[in-house]
Amino acid sequence: MAMAEVIPTPDDRNRDWKPLSSSVLRSRNSRKFTHCRPRTVIAAALLVGICLAGPVLSGEPVDVGGRCELFLDDHLIAKTSGQVSRTLLRPEPKEVVFVADAPWEGNTSGYYTFFQDGKTYKMIYRGWRHDRKKKQVHPAVTCYAESTDGVKWTRPALGLHLWKGSKKNNIIYTGDPESHNFTPFHDANPAVARGARYKAVGGLRGKLFGLVSPDCKTWKRVRQRAILTSGQFDSQNLVFWDADRSEYRAYWRCFRGGVRAIRTATSADFVTWRNEADVSYSKGSSREHLYTNAVQKYFRAPHIFIGFPTRYDPRSQQVEPIFMTSRDGRTFHRYADPVIPRTVPRNRDRNRSNYMAWGMVQLPDKPGEISVYATENYYEPTPGRVRRFVYRLDGFVALRAGAKGGVVLTKPFRYRGVMLRMNYIVRPNGSLQVDVLDKTGKIIGVSKPLTGDRPDAEVGWKRNPRLNGGVAQLRLTMTNADVYSFQFHAKP
Repeated sequence: MAMAEVIPTPDDRNRDWKPLSSSVLRSRNSRKFTHCRPRTVIAAALLVGICLAGPVLSGEPVDVGGRCELFLDDHLIAKTSGQVSRTLLRPEPKEVVFVADAPWEGNTSGYYTFFQDGKTYKMIYRGWRHDRKKKQVHPAVTCYAESTDGVKWTRPALGLHLWKGSKKNNIIYTGDPESHNFTPFHDANPAVARGARYKAVGGLRGKLFGLVSPDCKTWKRVRQRAILTSGQFDSQNLVFWDADRSEYRAYWRCFRGGVRAIRTATSADFVTWRNEADVSYSKGSSREHLYTNAVQKYFRAPHIFIGFPTRYDPRSQQVEPIFMTSRDGRTFHRYADPVIPRTVPRNRDRNRSNYMAWGMVQLPDKPGEISVYATENYYEPTPGRVRRFVYRLDGFVALRAGAKGGVVLTKPFRYRGVMLRMNYIVRPNGSLQVDVLDKTGKIIGVSKPLTGDRPDAEVGWKRNPRLNGGVAQLRLTMTNADVYSFQFHAKP
C-alpha cells in the first residue's frame, strides 16, 4: 500500500544548525597572523605562501592518480600556516520521510538501510513495537519499502509473509534472530551468482548469519551455521563488497573491556572470513561506547572508508552519530563532535532515538547533494520516524580559512590528467588561489582567483602549469573560504 507523504511540523527546521570547528592544523614552522588589517590580509597570506614554497619533502609521493581526494585527514597535508582549520561539518536537517506506523512496525522500528538500485531507492528495516514498560508487543520482522525520489516511500504489498492472517504487507523476513538487525546490501561483485545478487547479515548472541536473495525480497540463509562468531552482534552489523580490494568487508559489534567496540574482517566468498581485528583509532581518540558503525566506501572516492558510528551513553542510554574516516578500513580518524546532536531538530534526546541509518544516496536532479537518513522518537508512545539530512557533495570536512587567511601545502603526489577541478566556497571578502609546484618545489602554475560557491569548478590559470601527469604539490592560499576536494581529469 502507498504511504502518504509526511508533512513536517513547523519546528522541524533548525535555525541554529552550524558547522563545527575541529582541530586547527599547525606545523612546527607555521605562523599565525595577528593584528592584520583587512587591506593587508591577502598580502600577508601570499607572503606566508612564499614561505611555504620550497624543496619537495622526503618520502615517496602519494599516488592520487585521477581520484577525487578529500581533506578528511592529514593524508595529503604537508604544512599549514595562518588561520586554517580542518572543520567537521554537519548535514542540514530536511523533512521526515517515513513514519513506522504500520501494524507490524512501531516505536522500536530501526536499523534502517538505504541504497539505490537502478532508478529505485530501497529501504530495508526492522518493524518492531514495545509498550510503555518497554515490553515487546510483537516480534521483530524485516520490512521493505521503495521510492523513486528518496523522499516519498511506499510499502508494496508483497504477499510473502502472514501478519495476523493476511499477506497484504511489506514483510520480507521473519526469521529469528536475523530480523532483530537484518542488514542487506546489493552485491557488486562481478562474479556474483544470479541467485545471490543481494546479501544480508543478521544475528545475536555470538552468531551472525549470512543470507542471500535474487530480488531483495525473498531470502534464505547461505548456510545454517553462522558465518561469524566473535562478537555480540546486538547492533546493525554490516557487510559490503570492496571493489578496490576485490573482497567482502564486514564490520560488527563486539565488547572490549566492557566497552562496545567495532570489529572487522575480510572474505573472498562471504562465508569464510579472515584478517579479523578490532578497529583502531588515531592517537588521542577517547575510549567510548560505539553502538552501530555505518561504515561504507565513499562513492565519489571509493578508496576512502567513512563511517557514522553511534556514540552511546550507558547512563542516559542516549545516542548520537559521529564521523570517522580511514584509508585502510582498519585504522580510523574519529572526530569527537556529533554530526547530528541529540538536541536538534526534534525528539532525538530520548532513549536510542538518534541513530544514523546505513547508506547515502544522491537524489534525482540534486547532483550537488548527498542525502543521509537518521532516526528519531524511539521508545515513545507514538511511532518512530526517519528524517532526511543533506550534505554538500564531499562536504563532510572542510579546510577552512578565516578572515586572517592561511595557507595549506600538500605533500608531493603523483597524478594523472591535464585539468584540475576543485570543490570550494569563497565567502564575501574572501579569496582562494591555487599554485602548482613541481617535484623540486618550484612554482610552475598560478591560478586565476577562484570565486563563488563551486562544487566542481575547473581551475583557470594566470600562469599555466601545463599539466600532463607526474609529481606535483598544490599550495592553497585562502581567506574566508572552504575547500572540500580536488581531482585531476584526463580531458578538459
